[in-house]
Amino acid sequence: MTRAVLPVNSKKVINAWCSYDIANSAYILSVNTVLFPIYYQQVTKDAFGSDQVQFLGMSIKNTVLYEYAIALGYLMVIFLTLSLSGIADMGGYRKRFMQFFTFLGSFACIGLFGFTGANIGLGLVLPMLAVIGFAGSLVYYNSFLPIIATPDRHDRISAMGFSFGYAGSMLLLMFNIFSLQKYQMFGFANELEAIRFSFIEVGIWWLVVAQVAFYYLREERKKVQWDTSIFTRGFHEVITVFGYIKKHKAMYRFLLSFFFFSMGVQTIIIIASLFGKAELGISDTMLIMTILIIQLVAIFGAFLFGMVSSRFGNKTSLLWMLAIWIIVCFSAYAVRSDIQFYTLAALVGLVMGGIQSQARSTWSKLIPAGTTDTASYFSFYDSTEKLAIVIGMFGFGIIEQLTGSMRNSTLLLSLFFMVSFLIIAVTKLKKA
Repeated sequence: MTRAVLPVNSKKVINAWCSYDIANSAYILSVNTVLFPIYYQQVTKDAFGSDQVQFLGMSIKNTVLYEYAIALGYLMVIFLTLSLSGIADMGGYRKRFMQFFTFLGSFACIGLFGFTGANIGLGLVLPMLAVIGFAGSLVYYNSFLPIIATPDRHDRISAMGFSFGYAGSMLLLMFNIFSLQKYQMFGFANELEAIRFSFIEVGIWWLVVAQVAFYYLREERKKVQWDTSIFTRGFHEVITVFGYIKKHKAMYRFLLSFFFFSMGVQTIIIIASLFGKAELGISDTMLIMTILIIQLVAIFGAFLFGMVSSRFGNKTSLLWMLAIWIIVCFSAYAVRSDIQFYTLAALVGLVMGGIQSQARSTWSKLIPAGTTDTASYFSFYDSTEKLAIVIGMFGFGIIEQLTGSMRNSTLLLSLFFMVSFLIIAVTKLKKA
């Protein structure tokens, strides 16, 4: 059955699209960034008697093992989305795949309630599945941006989406913090039990809030022949898109730059709470408050650099933010006190919101006008980011394991931002 295409620049549809950021950002903030790393460190330490855990006959530091597991999850999602995106474009299945990955991620998140520390395998597999659900759904979510709005609005809408996500996820995290501090009021035996229950809350939040976007987003459904050749045809669709990207210097160079700065940005987001706890001994409560500060500043940063981009262009906006990220990495190596850490966190928040929204809108502007292969184009965009996370996390984990300190790993991240800065500096970010 053929469905009506989405109205372009519809306020109702745009708001519904932005609402999905509220849904999945709750996972990336409450579980992936704050609560699960804290919970994981504590319960594995209690179960194994130290930071060293036994896994597959090896003794390995708990944080390093977690970093490897997350990296593996992102590696798996690259292959999944690249194989499915061509099919999504051919048949108009963007929303269907977006729904599939949402269900996978939310139920994996709910399943984390069963992880108690000793069952280390569950504590690694479920976060991997949640990451696959989160990252996979984003490919098809992002692919709707060129469909629902004209390029002149992409910067503002992308920034609005991230701001919605930061604000909405912050509200749920604040409730989780309250239930954590007042665990007896909610009938929990201790703080760890309160954290375990928060995994269920986040999974349900993700699933329920996502229904708003699923209701309003739609696309033209095309009849495709479902047989053994469909994956071959899907890959052909993706290969065609890749051929176009290789021929157009602005797209190719931007992806390369995006690859390098994503290695830095996403790794910092994932390990921020681990760094504060391991290197500075900051309490769990103060770590959570720090993340809240980052979220608040990120809302401002997304809109600030959106305005910078509107006035001076995406290239100038990206260069300013990359310069600040380089300063962040060198400062992280030198930070010694709690106050320095909190100041650095605020600086991270300022450029975190800006660079994520600007990267997404810049790529959507570079996509050829009128193309129906938006999922394929965004599968390359998101796969580039996920591959960057894999390499960034593995690199960070290896240096930490070899040197015994996360500080040394931050110097590696600074090199990624420097390379990205140079690539953007010599690239004209204009659609061919």
